[in-house]
Amino acid sequence: MLSSVIIAKSSPPNSPNGSRPTSPNPMLENRHTAQAKRRKFMRRILMFRQMDFEVAMWQMLYLLVAPQKVYRNFQYSKQTKDQWARDDPAFLVLLSICLGASSVGFAIVLRLGFLQFLKFLLWVVFVDCIGVGLLIATILWFVANRYLRVSVPIRQDVEWGFAFDVHLNAFFPLLIILHVVQLFLYIPLIDGNGFLSTLLGNTLWLIAITYYIYVTFLGYSALPFLKRTVAFLYPPCLIVLCLYVITLIANWNITRNVMFFYEYRVLQY
Repeated sequence: MLSSVIIAKSSPPNSPNGSRPTSPNPMLENRHTAQAKRRKFMRRILMFRQMDFEVAMWQMLYLLVAPQKVYRNFQYSKQTKDQWARDDPAFLVLLSICLGASSVGFAIVLRLGFLQFLKFLLWVVFVDCIGVGLLIATILWFVANRYLRVSVPIRQDVEWGFAFDVHLNAFFPLLIILHVVQLFLYIPLIDGNGFLSTLLGNTLWLIAITYYIYVTFLGYSALPFLKRTVAFLYPPCLIVLCLYVITLIANWNITRNVMFFYEYRVLQY
């Protein structure tokens, strides 16, 4: 009788044989956690009073002068909030404002009407920034998790939200170089058929894309469970440099052709 009572007390609830209940699927738990993070982010995207615009502006400034410091902030976020991705949409809101302001400049240079300006703005935000960003972030997220992750006792994965944040971080300096600096130089210096115009315009593209690659590399190299992250730095930079030399030899002005493409897609679609 005593032994049966001891067995009954030692057996967990809903376990008639005294066996331990099966633990939930860890992949399912991670998926639910990611979904909860996305819902929290989307709920806050219209709550401007809860956004920390001061930190977002600080990040934008340092992305231009010392991007390493920005990713230290991401490491602090991992330690305090247990996630690498941003939980505050303030950076995305400020980036959208910058895209809108720079689009006004393009509308002036290209002499676009109001409806054409709105169409151009939608293209820049939802195609050039978000659409291309979704593609790049997904590819790099897959490559990092599949080929660059270090085998550790506790499995750690690259968060897709962090991969998209890395794209946004890298996109901001590119935006400043190509949509602000280049725009001021376009009419007086770049919009010409000569080699110097091609050299200046293409060099700005080289700087912008190389800086995008560098900030992207810094983002993934900040993750302690990834190895060989230089694969995101040297091969892309080599390809971009080769294309840069080819465009100079062919005297193909990237900026002028991009402007023609912008004007064409706004007027035609």
